[in-house]
Amino acid sequence: MTPNESSRLGSVCVYCGSSNDADPSYLTDAFKIGESFATAGLKLIYGGGGVGLMGATARGAHSAGGAVQGIIPTFLRGREQPFDDVETVIVDNMHERKMMMYERSDAFVVLPGGIGTLEEIIELLSWRRLDLHQKPIVFHNPGGFWDPLFALIEHTIEARLTPPTLAKAWRSVERAEDVTPALLAWDEEIFQSGAPATLRQLT
Repeated sequence: MTPNESSRLGSVCVYCGSSNDADPSYLTDAFKIGESFATAGLKLIYGGGGVGLMGATARGAHSAGGAVQGIIPTFLRGREQPFDDVETVIVDNMHERKMMMYERSDAFVVLPGGIGTLEEIIELLSWRRLDLHQKPIVFHNPGGFWDPLFALIEHTIEARLTPPTLAKAWRSVERAEDVTPALLAWDEEIFQSGAPATLRQLT
């Protein structure tokens, strides 16, 4: 494998909601985003459920011929109903699920979600704050869904409790069709900057 190939994105992890009660437009966008991953040749790594935005993203990727891998803890199999048409890894607990999702992904996309999604993205940003990784993070932010989170982080920066550099740790796009192009463009910038591949991995 050449240096160029070793730095290219191969997989993307999606954090998102698992509720079927979500705004239908969020579900439609999730399906489109999943399709766009497949079209770009990106393997989808996700939480393994077949419901909500989670299931919509997986179905979008799978229907477009993309590789999909779900990772779900045993106790959530009944609640989140694994999507049986794709490869699904069963783990013992949430910690194992999150670490496996992280380790198997080259980049992250955050769709609208609830408290579980917030937990995942705050942990990911915390690791970024500690310089433990340099993986691209893109938020799908329809109608400003994530603006309150961005404002809270900015508030902690203004209070001098978070370094200003953290505000550059992610990119945000409003339209579903812009998510994958934003991800690929950021990866290209990382590659062109000559950042070592080790910065992609949690140490």
